[in-house]
Amino acid sequence: MEILDGKYVSEKLKVEIAEQAAEYLKQSGRKPHLVAVLVGHDGGSETYVASKMRNCEKVGFKSTLVRYEEDVTEDELLLKVSELNHNPDIDGIIVQLPLPKHIDPEKVTEQIDHRKDVDGFHPINLGRMQRNLPSFIPATPYGITLMLKEYGIETAGKHCVVVGRSNIVGSPMSILMARNTQPGNCTVTICHSRTPDIKKFTLDADILIVAIGKKNFITADMVKEGAVVIDVGMNRETSTTTKSGYKLYGDVDFENVAPKTSWITPVPGGVGLMTIIGLLKNTLASANREVYPSLSKF
Repeated sequence: MEILDGKYVSEKLKVEIAEQAAEYLKQSGRKPHLVAVLVGHDGGSETYVASKMRNCEKVGFKSTLVRYEEDVTEDELLLKVSELNHNPDIDGIIVQLPLPKHIDPEKVTEQIDHRKDVDGFHPINLGRMQRNLPSFIPATPYGITLMLKEYGIETAGKHCVVVGRSNIVGSPMSILMARNTQPGNCTVTICHSRTPDIKKFTLDADILIVAIGKKNFITADMVKEGAVVIDVGMNRETSTTTKSGYKLYGDVDFENVAPKTSWITPVPGGVGLMTIIGLLKNTLASANREVYPSLSKF
């Protein structure tokens, strides 16, 4: 069993991103600029956004946090996103999910200019990704592919089972693993909450990617010997033994599953750190107009 170390890979890639950001500053006279919009005071969202802002500063990006209370109206939020769209100094926009129940996340996602959608959630980016056209890839799946590439994990011809079908992780991950790229060229099966006898499928997986949002959902008897296991789960539970007051658990029972695997990601220290890298690389690509090169200005 070997660890797919998100901390090691993310730190290595942040050095590369920082060098590229410094060159961009030298050439353009400005830093890549990411704006995050945070509504309310959800503990997880606060932590994630703070990490994103901190990492932007670390690699030499400009970052701006726009905050609203939970009672902000949908129209007010949509208006702010439109304003950010038209600001030429801004390269990337993210609106942290989840949003309060009175705000439709789909409306907000579609309001973001796809050319600044560095989370990769806009339907245009998802559609272009599916057609293997240049696009902003959702940050978590993007980070996972970067990790697989860094460790030289062979994917061609393998059976990849994705547990979870969200538009944020599961669905785009299945597309990326099936594309004619490296990593990719897998035969992909998607399982979800309505799949009968999930164990039958997970036991056949050469590469098992789990993003179902349930603590320790995948147990040792559900994984075959030598499988590569990617745990996307980030399940927070209150804890009196940690400084933060909470503890993170994955969707995989790491302690019992790990001995059966060839490679496995830990939680924390795995996919979560790579998600930040995906976001940073998308923001830098937006600043450099790498995805939509014909658009010199927003």
